[in-house]
Amino acid sequence: MSGSVQRDSAVLLHFFLMLEDGSVAESTRASGKPALFRLGDGSLSGALEQALLGLKAGDKHQFSLAPEEAFGGVSPDLIQYFSRRDFNEAGEPAIGAIMLFTGMGGGEMPGFYKQLTL
Repeated sequence: MSGSVQRDSAVLLHFFLMLEDGSVAESTRASGKPALFRLGDGSLSGALEQALLGLKAGDKHQFSLAPEEAFGGVSPDLIQYFSRRDFNEAGEPAIGAIMLFTGMGGGEMPGFYKQLTL
């Protein structure tokens, strides 16, 4: 057993996912609960797993990945379209706003408001 992250390690960590403008898109600190990931199970990109390899408990590490490295390419299946009426209650978000959307499996996933088409 090694004290560092290996290719099949379970990793419990806090993270901040920040956008290029410095805004926080996602953070485990908001809930106070760290996230649990298992390397090699397909839930993380290869580039993200590579960045975690070798880290030890208590390490603090910051790294940047291109969107394609972190999440894969753009998937047309994940693009959702809404009517302006869908935003009546909360008001129309600003372009670039990060929002929670219901994913195909029924769970929530973060996304961003890209454009308004009239």
